[in-house]
Amino acid sequence: MPSPAAAIDARGVSKVFRGDGSADLKALDDVSVTIRENEFFTLLGPSGCGKTTLLRLIAGFEFPTEGTIRLYDQDIALLPPYLRPVNTVFQSYALFPHMTVGQNIGFGLEMQDKPKREVAARVDEMLRLVRMEDLKDRLTSQISGGQQQRVALARALAPAPKVLLLDEPLSALDLKLRKEMQIELKRLQTETGITFVFVTHDQEEALTMSDRIAVMSKGRILQVGTPRDIYDHPEQRFVADFIGEANLMTGEIAATTADVAQVRLVSGAAISATLPAEARPTGKVTVMVRPEHAEIVASTASATLTGTLESTVYFGTDTHFNVRLADGTAFVVRRQNDRKEGRQLDPGTPVGVLLAERAAQVLRD
Repeated sequence: MPSPAAAIDARGVSKVFRGDGSADLKALDDVSVTIRENEFFTLLGPSGCGKTTLLRLIAGFEFPTEGTIRLYDQDIALLPPYLRPVNTVFQSYALFPHMTVGQNIGFGLEMQDKPKREVAARVDEMLRLVRMEDLKDRLTSQISGGQQQRVALARALAPAPKVLLLDEPLSALDLKLRKEMQIELKRLQTETGITFVFVTHDQEEALTMSDRIAVMSKGRILQVGTPRDIYDHPEQRFVADFIGEANLMTGEIAATTADVAQVRLVSGAAISATLPAEARPTGKVTVMVRPEHAEIVASTASATLTGTLESTVYFGTDTHFNVRLADGTAFVVRRQNDRKEGRQLDPGTPVGVLLAERAAQVLRD
């Protein structure tokens, strides 16, 4: 049985869309995941990976072909949407343009035949929560995209659902507003204590807001963990490559002790690399190093890796050094910029690369 602290518990869930004269599509393949009460949980992956399908199964807009979905220990797999204590915020906010902000927020409560005084009080409470008290009587067709986003959130939160589902709700906003709303969403989740299940293909959104992340690919969940776990300790090559930038190198395991492997790279260099949880791979493996976990040096004498500097790219906050290692592998080093003027390295210069302790990670392919 799922833990009492589980808001959602999905076990062995598969979803097959039957083709009409064409091949069937398996959108979800034996997915099992537990989403804890009061957490901000993100389903992250590329388009077509099954994340929105899983969200729609939780919402009740689709039904699983196989498996069970429990919400607070109640089997909801076959319940219609209106009988589930969940609400959904979609990419298109679906606000009523002829209604005011306040009327939009109170609409769902009125459909539940709540007393007018209770609706009015709840609307005022939600307006304070999303900091829009001054716009209560403004038509939603006369407010900005970011303000519309807040109204959609307030409307979804007004009935006090046990779980709020968010299907890429920030995708239509510009970059600056999107970053502001990331902070705002996390604040709302913390203040309300409601479990948020967020769907996105944007790695930065997932890392910024989430308590935990499930990385999905081809209808399966590959890894679940905190943002730090997913970023610093990916277990599979897809996860490492999808989340942020990653240097990937090929080598062969020479020996293992506890959770660390000694790996001999194709170039001949020997490095230590952390093993994936509960895995003891042998033979050829892929090793990952994040660009910011390496340092570029002018001397190759004591360097872990050696190569030639191909280019330097200045990004304002940091600089990227593009190195071609001795075996031909491309390797990027990221250095945070400060106001100190250090030695400039010219393209074509032989350089060394130092790796931070436990910077390298063995991946499952």
